[in-house]
Amino acid sequence: MRRIFRSKPWHGSTPGRTACLPVLLRDISRLFHHKTSRSTSSNLFSPAETIHSFADTCNQAILAVGLMGSTKKPDKLHPYGYSSLRYVSSLVSGLGIFFFGFGLTVYHGIMGLLHPTAIAPLYWAFFVLGGSLLSEGGTLMVALGQIRKEARRQNVSIWNYVLRGQDPSVNVVLLEDIAAVLGVAIAATSMGLSTYYNSPLPDCIGSLCIGTLLGAVASFIIYTNTVALVGRSIPIALQQQMTQVLESDVLVRSVYDVKAIDMGGLNVRYKAEIDFDGRQLTRSYLDKQDLEMMLEESQNLKTIEDLEGFMSKHGENIVDLLGSEVDRIEASLRKKHPEVRHVDLEVL
Repeated sequence: MRRIFRSKPWHGSTPGRTACLPVLLRDISRLFHHKTSRSTSSNLFSPAETIHSFADTCNQAILAVGLMGSTKKPDKLHPYGYSSLRYVSSLVSGLGIFFFGFGLTVYHGIMGLLHPTAIAPLYWAFFVLGGSLLSEGGTLMVALGQIRKEARRQNVSIWNYVLRGQDPSVNVVLLEDIAAVLGVAIAATSMGLSTYYNSPLPDCIGSLCIGTLLGAVASFIIYTNTVALVGRSIPIALQQQMTQVLESDVLVRSVYDVKAIDMGGLNVRYKAEIDFDGRQLTRSYLDKQDLEMMLEESQNLKTIEDLEGFMSKHGENIVDLLGSEVDRIEASLRKKHPEVRHVDLEVL
């Protein structure tokens, strides 16, 4: 078998960069939240929210590092590029949400149940929650708009787009914002009940509910990014469309052992074994030759050495023609499917 490999020239990918605006908006929100929540430090949510704010800011920094790293060009050590870095950073972010968001929030809720304290005035806390709702809601709309746009471009539903983690950075921002908006609603409800009944119990239960919500979000982020890093195939329907491009070519007899992997950042590596039609390839070669000259040349063959020279010359030309035909087929595949970044064809 002869393996023919072609790699499309790299251009910086854009998916995930829209996440930078939601990240910036959330950091401003967290800074505002942290500063104002100091006035309600007796509230159970304050230490948990302070830790959550710090952990969330660290997560955004990790996402930013992953986004910047994923745009680096391929080099000798990483010939397929760094697009998978966005999955690594999103996975680390999910682990941070799980251990700091879920773990510490639940811990503070349990400690509040075991060691209840008196309820302090919560007027500033409601003011902080209102500001957080506006800022988190704004970043949620930005992330949702980006995902809706990309899902429409790929002709898939928003749920399938999020489930497959096509753009992990935006997905993390979206899921964190959904958890944040729901968390604000839970916090406001539980603190309102605590103020009305003058009891820390609703506050503690609310903290446990928020922790459970963060745990569910973190688990989903960890699962989707782990699946992507292991090496996930593209959708079967899309893979079949790519294969049909090859099978429809006049030189291709059949296609075997097709593998198409999502490398991250909407970059696809496509591999297949191709059975070329030798007769059709030879006919294509002969159409470009002067057959009368070839006939005259063949009639002048007298020795075995002359025959070997004749066959070697035209055999080499046919192999060169095969290489150019592979280039043509690859160009046709990339024209119809621009997401294909690397093509690896094995000639049977």
